[in-house]
Amino acid sequence: MDSSPSSVRSQTPEKSHGPSLQEGQKACPADEREAVQKKTFTKWVNSHLARVGCHIADLYADLRDGFVLTRLLEVLSGEQLPRPTRGRMRIHSLENVDKALQFLKEQRVHLENVGSHDIVDGNHRLTLGLVWTIILRFQIQVIKIETEDNRETRSAKDALLLWCQMKTAGYPEVNIQNFTTSWRDGLAFNALIHRHRPDLVDFSKLTKSNANYNLQRAFRTAEQHLGLARLLDPEDVNMEAPDEKSIITYVVSFYHYFSKMKALAVEGKRIGKVLDQVLEVGKIIERYEELAAELLAWIHRTVGLISNQKFANSLSGVQQQLQAFTAYCTLEKPVKFQEKGNLEVLLFSIQSKLRACNRRLFVPREGCGIWDIDKAWGELEKAEHEREAALRAELIRQEKLELLAQRFDHKVAMRESWLNENQRLVSQDNFGYELPAVEAAMKKHEAIEADIAAYEERVQGVAELAQALAAEGYYDARRVAAQRDSVLRQWALLTGLVGARRTRLEQNLALQKVFQEMVYMVDWMEEMQVGAGAGPRMGWCARRAGRTQARRG
Repeated sequence: MDSSPSSVRSQTPEKSHGPSLQEGQKACPADEREAVQKKTFTKWVNSHLARVGCHIADLYADLRDGFVLTRLLEVLSGEQLPRPTRGRMRIHSLENVDKALQFLKEQRVHLENVGSHDIVDGNHRLTLGLVWTIILRFQIQVIKIETEDNRETRSAKDALLLWCQMKTAGYPEVNIQNFTTSWRDGLAFNALIHRHRPDLVDFSKLTKSNANYNLQRAFRTAEQHLGLARLLDPEDVNMEAPDEKSIITYVVSFYHYFSKMKALAVEGKRIGKVLDQVLEVGKIIERYEELAAELLAWIHRTVGLISNQKFANSLSGVQQQLQAFTAYCTLEKPVKFQEKGNLEVLLFSIQSKLRACNRRLFVPREGCGIWDIDKAWGELEKAEHEREAALRAELIRQEKLELLAQRFDHKVAMRESWLNENQRLVSQDNFGYELPAVEAAMKKHEAIEADIAAYEERVQGVAELAQALAAEGYYDARRVAAQRDSVLRQWALLTGLVGARRTRLEQNLALQKVFQEMVYMVDWMEEMQVGAGAGPRMGWCARRAGRTQARRG
């Protein structure tokens, strides 16, 4: 199909006779054709995003971060895509757009020469191409028309063209052969509306020469009475070479509306026959209001529950809460979503039954309309998103706390083992019974004191970990505090034992020195009793030196 967009011209008043097709409208250049495509595709995107309360202003700019693109695909497919990555950096946008493109590939959509960087960079041609591919996949590809010989057309475009031809057959001066010039005079649009809703269009009063009036009338009727977004303006169609893609995008909205209307009418008729046997219209309305009130009550109650940001103060508790939330999203919510859809069908059947009886349409009481349910459902989804984000943040916090607690327990075990070993070591008083042995014991004790002093920082590290756990509200903070206090008590006990041992060593050392002096005195007195003289004196000195050397040896 042609990819060039068409131009935008000033609008002709509805009742004035616009220029005839032969008065020489010029073919629009490529940039104007692109502008028409952009305008049409933007309105088409907004018509679907309105279902989830979203809106874009600029097609090229607003698809760049991937959020809107993901939302659009969820609306069109009815499936849940991976949640977009939070963040405003280019890498986040590339990741989000890539998720959307990957989803399209999983839907067997061929994306030729379109990469995530093209959309993030706002490439006009490729952005339009991507949106057109989405329209083809979710709006046009599903069209299947059976011919009189029960053979389906293979091409989606041909199927749509055949549907238009079948619906406008027999209308004077309407001959649809393509999606460009066959629509210029506006008669084809009016014929489609008249075929399904003859009460909205007086086709006999339309003339081929008044193209702008015909187009304006058809577009306004479709917007006001059928609820179809006005994707085109008369000047986008009434030109020498209208843009094919823009017209197809608009025409396919008529196809889906009238096809849905037919399907719902058939379904409504089937349900109506059953309901007519057992219920009056008033009872059906009462049932609708009862179901709507129950669904709204469930929504408000659920919003209140999942908006509660109080979490279990443990890793296992938060994991259980996350599992419960996941179960809600996969089991409970889908049932309510189905109930929401059933309410829409029920309301349509009520209105169809009243319309068939030429009665005034039913207006739900305040707060029970479909629009009220849609609004409440949007609040529910917002609360779900906030709940999930908060749960996952709390889960990460609890995991960090659990790792910190494991680190604390490991350090406590190491410190207690070291403290017990050193308490046992300093409780032993095997100093020896001679001065050299006591002096050696003193040196060893000083080495122990230095080692213990160096270990104080590690003991304080245990206290700091305990303080960090308490500050973060760790659920087992009492146990942590008790273990910390135990380590500190053992540390205090060890330092006390070390000080007492030093005192005993110092006393023992002083006592050994006194004993040595006494030995020296006894030896001297013994020598004095032997006699005086140089020889004996020298012998006494030699014996004294020998005894001293023997003790030190």
